[in-house]
Amino acid sequence: MADERARHFRRLRRLRRSARRWTVAAGGLGGAAAVLTPYAGIGLPDAAWAAGAGSALALAAWRWIDLRALAARPAPPAPDPAEAAARSRARLVAAVERLPVGPGVLAEARRLRARLALRGTAAAGPWVRLDRAALTLAGMAPRLTGLAEPAVLEAAAADRSLRDLAARLASVERALKFAPPEARPRLAEAHRALTGQLDNGVTAYEGLVAAAAGYVAEDARPSTDHPAASRLTEATDLLHGVASALAELRAVGDPLRVPSR
Repeated sequence: MADERARHFRRLRRLRRSARRWTVAAGGLGGAAAVLTPYAGIGLPDAAWAAGAGSALALAAWRWIDLRALAARPAPPAPDPAEAAARSRARLVAAVERLPVGPGVLAEARRLRARLALRGTAAAGPWVRLDRAALTLAGMAPRLTGLAEPAVLEAAAADRSLRDLAARLASVERALKFAPPEARPRLAEAHRALTGQLDNGVTAYEGLVAAAAGYVAEDARPSTDHPAASRLTEATDLLHGVASALAELRAVGDPLRVPSR
């Protein structure tokens, strides 16, 4: 939604410019009619000059009335800077999402921003591992159907939980830098516990991705040769047979050819 305060003042400026233009036009046409009517006598052109001057004068009066009415209204309050920034950011994100590659670009930007926010903390390494494993699982997700669908849903829930745990770990680690001495042992213990939970969770997630890769590999491997390979073998044998037949025909010669005298 546009800024109502800015829209109010833009409308005021437009009305003021319009009122001034019509006032100038009315003065010019009125002066021309006042000079030319006595000079050339009253006729049809004088009626046109007078009509134009009267119309311009009426329009100028209406514009000044509208301007005074709008100026008498109180201007809308100025928007909150944070709210205006959030609104502008939402409009920019919506515009980018409408592009063909927009969703992928936004996802990569969010991933990079989250990674930079954790840089220098103990959560940075597990976050990178989790990110790599999540991208691998996302590439296999369309093939994880049937019995594997619950595992995909569980992986999505685990991904959100682990990312939240990484953010908490980073917050605790930052708080350790300026915490009072009496609070540091408790925070350090919480930091060690969160670090262990995050590392174990990411390791389990990587194991799930490896199991999903094994499922995809076994699901795609048939008990016999792949149908495409069988068809290619049959086509190769056929071409070999045709080539052998053509070679035999060239060796025998053309029986229909009549020898020349």
